[in-house]
Amino acid sequence: MPQRDTPSEPRSSASVATRFFPVSAALRPYVSTIYLTEVAVPRGDRVEDYLHPEWANLRFFEGDPPLASIGADAVLEAPRFIATGPTSKACYFSAGNMRAWGIGVLPMGWAKFIPLPAEALADRFTDGKTHPAFVRLAPLADALRPMNDVEAAAGLIDDYFSRLLADAPPDDPAILAAHVALVDDELASVAGFAEKLSMSERSVERLSHRAFGFPPKLLLRRQRFLRSLGRFMLDPSMAWIDTMDHHYYDQAQFTRDFQRFMGMSPRDYAARPKPILGSAAFARAAAAGAAMQGLHKPAG
Repeated sequence: MPQRDTPSEPRSSASVATRFFPVSAALRPYVSTIYLTEVAVPRGDRVEDYLHPEWANLRFFEGDPPLASIGADAVLEAPRFIATGPTSKACYFSAGNMRAWGIGVLPMGWAKFIPLPAEALADRFTDGKTHPAFVRLAPLADALRPMNDVEAAAGLIDDYFSRLLADAPPDDPAILAAHVALVDDELASVAGFAEKLSMSERSVERLSHRAFGFPPKLLLRRQRFLRSLGRFMLDPSMAWIDTMDHHYYDQAQFTRDFQRFMGMSPRDYAARPKPILGSAAFARAAAAGAAMQGLHKPAG
């Protein structure tokens, strides 16, 4: 993990707000939420936070470009249209005055809208304006720029993706079945995963890389971790031992997972300010039923 600034409380003059907008019925199997994050800080100031591991996201920025990195990668200035694949590592970001529209893309949506295996962009982000896989989505950046009516802008995004459905490839029912299995709290092994899908473990391995970005064992480990972290995000007063998923053997195993997925210890994470993700977890839970995108239950 790159060296970051020492954690400090965000200045009281900073204003951070995230709103989530439900998507239309036709998009629910493919898009988790549409969301808007707005940051206002005194000139020269910035806020920092860490995105948890999640499914793919597309974000369109106006204002000061954020700085971002995934895992131990170098911190770079984010492009105005940043396309991020599914992640298994925390994404650090630092934001000044900005507005960001985001679209949470579920595994079914990746297969529907992005002509690229998920593993090709796993734990990576790219400039959506120049990458050929996102050429049909790049015009959204210009369309959103002049819009000040946020409800209308969210509707424009929904309409844009809905129109793409007309000539998108057909759904692969195995992806939906695998996603439903992954968010089952009782799923604990690759063998159980394969049994739920009525597939061989080798076939599940291929499907996992293509549609979800990672091998099935890592996906199960990530879900176990996110269930634990999600409880903490909704109640930071909880002791870590009380947030731990029931599939963990002990706290040492949880701590190893925390280091693997967030790049820091549970203690260090708890001590950091969370100016964006802290309040966003509550807003997302209220709007979409889960504190983080990785726990979102797919529709189908």
